[in-house]
Amino acid sequence: MIFGSISYLNLLPFQVYMKRYSPSSQFSQMLRWRQNVPSVINRDFHRGKIHTAFISSIKSQRCKCTDLGIVADGAVKSVFVIEGKNQKDPASDTSNILAKVLGVEGGVLIGDKALKYYLSGGKGIDLAKEWKEQTDLPFVFARLCYRDRGKRIKQLTKNFGIKEQKIPQYILKKEAKKRGITSKQLNCYLEHISYHINWKEQKSLKLFFKKAKKLKGA
Repeated sequence: MIFGSISYLNLLPFQVYMKRYSPSSQFSQMLRWRQNVPSVINRDFHRGKIHTAFISSIKSQRCKCTDLGIVADGAVKSVFVIEGKNQKDPASDTSNILAKVLGVEGGVLIGDKALKYYLSGGKGIDLAKEWKEQTDLPFVFARLCYRDRGKRIKQLTKNFGIKEQKIPQYILKKEAKKRGITSKQLNCYLEHISYHINWKEQKSLKLFFKKAKKLKGA
């Protein structure tokens, strides 16, 4: 089974969890990881090249999904619209639509490059913060979806998030260095991310889908 993993820091806690879980599960030993940006993961999932993945919420509407996702209740620090001409981020699917839904103009910037831009003093409109201000709801950027073996996927991931996922210092330092930030900055960033989709998050998803559909019909 091929597991698609978004190659951004926001999924680092989940990746650490899966590595810890793997030795205790024969099924998890069958997993093969494929990392890429969200738009590529989405495409490969829908083409059947990937069996399980965190799929951009806008592309997850007809998918079989778990109650895990990538969520921000307010500012996320890694999804911005910056001043300039209207421009999509080719790595994104959801955030490009979100900017239009919110009526924000400029260039969309997501992921680790957006986080580094922010930490270096860059200015822009944080789209998760803007969504929160307009709707009073958290925003769901992605959902963990599967093509088959849903029962096993849910079993494999059921304990994620029940306890705080502590990331070893050597991993923090390695991943921070790779992105040109500090371990402290990485930890502070992860405080803005949560992973469970409860009733508020479900309400937010429905509202986002509704607004995106109206946008297409405009």
